Amino acid sequence: MQRKIFADLHNHSTLSDGEFTPEELIGKAKSLGLKAIAVTDHDTIEGLKTAIDSGEKQGIEVIPGTEISIRFKKPFFTGTLHLLCYFSPDMLYDKEFTAEMNLALSRGRGEALVRARICEINRFFGPKGKTPLLMRDMEFEHIAELSQNATRRHFARALKETFGIKDDQTVHVVLGNDSPAYLPSGTGLEYVQGMIRKKGVLCALAHPAAGSFPGKGHYKEVLPPLDIVLQILPEFLDAGIRGLEVYYPGHTKEHRDLLKSLADRHHLLITGGSDCHDGMDRPTGVEGLTESEYQKFKAALI
Repeated sequence: MQRKIFADLHNHSTLSDGEFTPEELIGKAKSLGLKAIAVTDHDTIEGLKTAIDSGEKQGIEVIPGTEISIRFKKPFFTGTLHLLCYFSPDMLYDKEFTAEMNLALSRGRGEALVRARICEINRFFGPKGKTPLLMRDMEFEHIAELSQNATRRHFARALKETFGIKDDQTVHVVLGNDSPAYLPSGTGLEYVQGMIRKKGVLCALAHPAAGSFPGKGHYKEVLPPLDIVLQILPEFLDAGIRGLEVYYPGHTKEHRDLLKSLADRHHLLITGGSDCHDGMDRPTGVEGLTESEYQKFKAALI
């Protein structure tokens, strides 16, 4: 029997790397018959008040959140994992909380990180680099004109649209976790631990098995395989996370069964969402929680 999606708890708007404004995203969810939706833009809480206002007008519950990039540099893994951080709408009007959140988020992105990444890309792949793949050096403006909150997706767009590198494998050579130019984004887990444990906040590890999705697909994230994530999971547990994203388009049945068992073992809530970025390749409403699962989530959030 197919699960009936009641709430989609993983969606991105134009405030990070989604194609829909917060209002458009809420409208899409409403048109699909969803009763609740979370807006979880990458490393920003901008747009959440707008989303909540839009939800009130359109009659759909909006859970504010953000997807925080957590940086790791270990002998067995250098890169970022993602933490979905949900909180009650009242927290958006708590100046102490928003200041703490914005400070933590600012550590992981911004102009300094973009410039450092560009420098490394030019050093390895520019015309005078060790493996020249770019016809000219990349400049800050190539990324800044695409977004003020740049992610790997914007770098990939620049490579394809500005530098004419159309082959996805070549893009991965430049931007992948195994690239010599790779600099992980994100903040240190220690900087968000205080927020993770705050009352009214519920944090869940995002798409733990997406890096192990078999074959190609829009949901095969540039993330480590599940066995690497499981080695790092104890650090997230120690930090105080309370959830695990089980229902995700890039998780196979085997992945979901394993993650459910882990959630049960560690007394974690099950969460789920579509990771919506657009209306075609990564739409909203394709994954999420049933009504009973959502009620458990809401009870824990409050």
